[in-house]
Amino acid sequence: MKLAKFRRANGEETVGVIDGVHVTPLSLTAGQYETLADILESDNPATTVEFLTDAAAERLSLAEVTMLAPIDQQEVWAAGVTYRRSKQARMDESESAARFYDMVYEAPRPELFYKANALRVSGPNAPVRIRADSKWNVPEPELALVLNSRLNLVGYTIGNDMSSRDIEGENPLYLPQAKVYFQCCGLGPCVTLANAMPPIGEVEIRITISRSDIDVFAGETNLRQMARTFDELIDYLGRDNTFPNGVFLLTGTGIVPADDFTLRKGDRIEISIDGIGTLVNHVVQG
Repeated sequence: MKLAKFRRANGEETVGVIDGVHVTPLSLTAGQYETLADILESDNPATTVEFLTDAAAERLSLAEVTMLAPIDQQEVWAAGVTYRRSKQARMDESESAARFYDMVYEAPRPELFYKANALRVSGPNAPVRIRADSKWNVPEPELALVLNSRLNLVGYTIGNDMSSRDIEGENPLYLPQAKVYFQCCGLGPCVTLANAMPPIGEVEIRITISRSDIDVFAGETNLRQMARTFDELIDYLGRDNTFPNGVFLLTGTGIVPADDFTLRKGDRIEISIDGIGTLVNHVVQG
């Protein structure tokens, strides 16, 4: 089951269930459930969706609506150096800090950092930003865990973790500036409920970056390449921390372009993950 936030042609924003190229709006007039986050917070989101489904509701073509980021008031956090390719890229960014990235890849404690709130998140076909004070920028295609306030894993979505590699490489203490800014994160196009995902070991992640309709980068990986489990990441995220509205946790990237590649204004980023779909963002510059 895939749940999505979307805007109708009349401007109304609501939640629906995606089926192929259609979306069926849910009836959110029951009072207890007003947002997608409310549904994800329920004891059994799939059962809640069945309760909110109106058999007479009109199925809408996805071409008729505007898809929105599937986030309400949740925070977005991220894990780093969870794939060997990511470890090598981070080491290449900063020779002086290389040993620290090597250490965190092997250490019991993962790297976790705050990424965004809803204000800084872009949805499907919306812009993601490269900083005006950076010359080396890449997208990081990631599987995002969707967690409720009890840190139960209730679903998955696609994350685009934008990163200014030159800023982080200059000094690891600049990580927040390299990672956290307006339009620094893409999420979407939907939330696939946990029980509807394919076996995690079979899930592939793919990215294509096009420039003037020409593909300038493509890559793929799979979740078998991750060095950490979801349970590990969730456990550390929840230590001495609370998320009353729930939280999205980006799980790191295993696809990093070559060091001579950087995003440019106007680029189109397409990230696909099995079981979820495809997230498209275009690049703007501050």
